[in-house]
Amino acid sequence: MRTDRHGGRDDQWGTERSGRRAMSVTRAWVRAAHPVPVVVVTVWTGCLAVSVGHSAASGALVTLAVLTGQLSVGWLNDLVDAARDARAGRAGKPVAQGRLARATVAAMVLGSALSATALTALCGRAAAVAHLLALLSAWVYDLGVKATAWSVLPYLVSFGLLPGVVTFALPGAPAPPVWLVVSGALLGCAAHFVNTLPDLAADARVGVRGLPHRLGPAGSSVAAAVTLLGSALALAAAPRLGGELRLLALAALLAAALAAVAGLLWLGVRGGGARLAFPTVLLVAALEMGLLLIAGTSVGAAG
Repeated sequence: MRTDRHGGRDDQWGTERSGRRAMSVTRAWVRAAHPVPVVVVTVWTGCLAVSVGHSAASGALVTLAVLTGQLSVGWLNDLVDAARDARAGRAGKPVAQGRLARATVAAMVLGSALSATALTALCGRAAAVAHLLALLSAWVYDLGVKATAWSVLPYLVSFGLLPGVVTFALPGAPAPPVWLVVSGALLGCAAHFVNTLPDLAADARVGVRGLPHRLGPAGSSVAAAVTLLGSALALAAAPRLGGELRLLALAALLAAALAAVAGLLWLGVRGGGARLAFPTVLLVAALEMGLLLIAGTSVGAAG
């Protein structure tokens, strides 16, 4: 009886340890994928798909394609930066810490990239080409452009192409309206500046000198505020956007204007801009998503 009791307890402990290990590995994969950008871009894609008139099935397909592509971008980023992150002593980097095998991560990058390409191919040739170009731009950033003065360019290109991925997947493959492309591209630029702000010092120690590093905290804060304001202005330029939609546009503009003012106020405050900037971009992105959802047929008609 005692042996059986202890044996059962050992089995239970073994199961619990296995469960904890599985959860730890899952958290490591999620962490390595850069979950916040992945979620924001995926939700933005889903909102845009609804606003331009996708059916539930086609909207889910294009959103899943973008999600899969974003996973490849995030995992590639951590894989390429593993040695640099280890030297910088960055916490929360599973590949650099050895919690995920580099060969396994490389296989996941390749698998998710191929899956994203195949899923978008089901949405039509134009959507597939636009998505592949957006992903190539993001991968190029991961592979070295992030350390150059041109680091903002892949964000400009990838976020500018994202509306095309969604609208080209519609019947007839309509091109996205110019105001939507401009808004997406500028939102991507703002995301680049604010995403880099907290890591400027650590990046500099390991030789990364992208555009935000060259501009410094003050210049990057101003650049983020200006591009965020430009994104909201472009979205507010949507044709036939009146009534309650105009009020939402003004709300997005107000949030962007406040971000610009906050960035300027924090220029001389060490670290303040970095803490404030990212939540501000998320706020404006959320307002723009809401605007796109309510705009609905206006956005679709403009395409």
